[in-house]
Amino acid sequence: MLFNLRILLNNAAFRNGHKFVVRNFRCGQPLQNKVQLKGRDLLTLKNFTGEEIKYMLWLSADLKFRIKQKGECLPLLQGKSLGMIFEKRSTRTRLSTETGFALLGGHPCFLTTQDIHLGVNESLTDTARVLSSMTDAVLARVYKQSDLDTLAKEASIPIINGLSDLYHPIQILADYLTLQEHYGSLKGLTLSWIGDGNNILHSIMMSAAKFGMHLQAATPKGYEPDPSVTKLAEQYAKENGTKLLLTNDPLEAAQGGNVLITDTWISMGQEEEKKKRLQAFQGYQVTMKTAKVAASDWTFLHCLPRKPEEVDDEVFYSPQSLVFPEAENRKWTIMAVMVSLLTDYSPQLQKLKF
Repeated sequence: MLFNLRILLNNAAFRNGHKFVVRNFRCGQPLQNKVQLKGRDLLTLKNFTGEEIKYMLWLSADLKFRIKQKGECLPLLQGKSLGMIFEKRSTRTRLSTETGFALLGGHPCFLTTQDIHLGVNESLTDTARVLSSMTDAVLARVYKQSDLDTLAKEASIPIINGLSDLYHPIQILADYLTLQEHYGSLKGLTLSWIGDGNNILHSIMMSAAKFGMHLQAATPKGYEPDPSVTKLAEQYAKENGTKLLLTNDPLEAAQGGNVLITDTWISMGQEEEKKKRLQAFQGYQVTMKTAKVAASDWTFLHCLPRKPEEVDDEVFYSPQSLVFPEAENRKWTIMAVMVSLLTDYSPQLQKLKF
């Protein structure tokens, strides 16, 4: 039996005098939660099964419903503190983490390169041990994935990847929650990536097949995804019976796609490559011409900040664009990550039908 979340949310909105857009959730019967993530690190979705990732999305939807829609106070992280290490600037990652952790009753501590310089002023080993003695978890937005791996090895608390050169797992959780809300299910969707073979694409490649989603990715020659990531993604696709297409043709990747996805062409630290990259990515702008070959129910995602050369205004501000719900969902998904890694809380909302 399907659980009609739309009716409950609309009734709650009417009673509380709020106006908001309610997306479609497909929910199954309540099931006893068998997934236990407490104490784990979140460095890459490669380390998580499909059921574990689904659990984090279910928990995200639960927190969003209980806190945003029902107005409940859930101090699940009261008395806990979070170290936030940011080697790179951020809008969504910082705001979603700080406000989300505080909303759950915890205390976030923001640290920039002026406060802490990983592996320079103090070794990574010493930093990990000190942070372990003073905080309950660390979210780190860094240049090198290897720094996160070292922190995780040396720390006795959960380490969470807030972005690295190789992966950006917490962004992909927000993307999947947004698509779950819009489509009602993820299984069978075709994701069309058009852009750089970067950390966002890598995180999609490490997780999409686990939901039964197909992936068609177009990158310019010389900007393909990491070969080791590609090899593992091919294995996942084979195991889950999904399609993985890697091409240099943007229109081929967009053909029949339900979700058109792109990202910045010039990541932080690549500014000196700007001229070369802009030339290499000619023809990769997502436009309505791109959308014409996509599925009739196509939508658009971009993790922001967005530059006009990556996607034109017609697509970016179209009714099919989900970029702003996607941005908001960064908050609910990072809250779910924190709760799942630090507590024994189980979702009260009926389990989502993925």
